[in-house]
Amino acid sequence: MKSEPQRRGKRNPFAMAGLIVALLAGAAFAALPVLWMLSSSFKPNTDIFQNPPHLIPTTFTLDAYTKIFTDPVKVRFFVNSYFISLAVTALTLFVSVLAAFAFSRFDFPFKSALNVVIVSVQAVPPITLLIPYFGLMVGLGLYNTYQGLILTYMVFTLPYAIIMLTGYFNTLPRELDEAVKVDGGSSWTALWRVLVPISVPGLVSVGIYTFMIAWNEYLFALTLTKTVDMRTVPIGIQLLMGQHSYEWNQMMSMSILGCIPVLLLFLFFQRYFIGGMSAGAVKN
Repeated sequence: MKSEPQRRGKRNPFAMAGLIVALLAGAAFAALPVLWMLSSSFKPNTDIFQNPPHLIPTTFTLDAYTKIFTDPVKVRFFVNSYFISLAVTALTLFVSVLAAFAFSRFDFPFKSALNVVIVSVQAVPPITLLIPYFGLMVGLGLYNTYQGLILTYMVFTLPYAIIMLTGYFNTLPRELDEAVKVDGGSSWTALWRVLVPISVPGLVSVGIYTFMIAWNEYLFALTLTKTVDMRTVPIGIQLLMGQHSYEWNQMMSMSILGCIPVLLLFLFFQRYFIGGMSAGAVKN
């Protein structure tokens, strides 16, 4: 009679084959739109809707990419997105590290209430805050400014970052802090000299998530800016849809260029990203 481990180790080959086929079909379904977008970016605009459609361009051209890189307005879209996304990521990481350290290591008045507020902010649909934020930014003189977009994005990125990093800090033993204090160091020293360096996976996962949110955001970038020189990449793609014609190949090429930063971040920091996400989900 076979033992339980032996029965588990012997898998049904038909079930495995079916699982592989299902995974390949799912991967193809997810990858096809991206491949079509990449293919369309190398086609003339008149060939986008040719019938029958061709995944491999019949006429290969870099005209769409050339028009983007030689147009100062379109280049400015990318400059704005990079600046805003990097600023939001850096500020979110700095503030969330301080907040997560406080929630993880100290007891203070209204701690539970603040936790409830942080979680509640995550539950509010962003579109419901659009009009209040518009009025607030106009009143503060931050409408159509980098500062207005950065502060607005941080409202949506900070709650997740604080929750994740608090969970990550909770997995780190308090003996590390105590060892620093025995050596004459302060809590500030323990945070920046010990806890932050060993929390790189958590910081990377939070940083990538924050960058993605800021990079892809469309609604507030459209509402809180009015001049072309303040627009970001998602708005720039939308501006290519004219009243009488659409620049489909340029839209596809800008979309491909917009995917590259997030894709490179994930490829280079995949190990840290997965480790940080799993560690941050553990609560002691």
